Amino acid sequence: MNTRTLAPALACLAAMALVGCDPAATDPKPVAPAATEPTPSVPSATPSEKEEKPVESKAVLNFIGMGLQSAQDKAQAEGFYRLTSHDSAGRDRLQALDRNWKVCSQNIKAGKAVPTDTELDFGAVKLEEACPTSDAKTPEAAGGKMPSLTGKSVKAARGALDSGTSITTTDATGDRMVLLESNWQVCTQSPSPGTALNGQPVEFTAVKFEESCP
Repeated sequence: MNTRTLAPALACLAAMALVGCDPAATDPKPVAPAATEPTPSVPSATPSEKEEKPVESKAVLNFIGMGLQSAQDKAQAEGFYRLTSHDSAGRDRLQALDRNWKVCSQNIKAGKAVPTDTELDFGAVKLEEACPTSDAKTPEAAGGKMPSLTGKSVKAARGALDSGTSITTTDATGDRMVLLESNWQVCTQSPSPGTALNGQPVEFTAVKFEESCP
């Protein structure tokens, strides 16, 4: 073969080799994955949709005569946890140390069955005091008139009036300071019972409960 025939033949073989090595001519095109539909989610039940357990009912025990702390412990053992107490003597004292108080009354009669989420309210006095025949009512200013506050604790008398009322309390027998108002009883009052209240100042004289008014 002469040189003129060999050159074109070599060029043809080189072109064929290049075509055979071209990746684009041999590799298949990538196939996109088939689209899938999302799986629908099932909503879970909310707490409000769940069935609530009914509140149990129980007969209320007789707590009268028990120490206030013992009465509260017994009530809780029976499933009653909403407990409160008040001063049966009407002096508006706080039951700070329950063991020093005894139960004189209860708002739910003994033997009555009520739901255990019912609030039980105990009327109480201190251990050394006698229970009143009935709970003393808290005084209140009705119809915008001055109530009769003689014999009431100074604390209860203050609570019967508007919170913005200016009140002055002095010792009826001397010059002692009236510090713990629930331990003092009103002897005199001004204005007198039945007077229309229009924001005027109020004055009390008082002595301690174990003392007599002059």
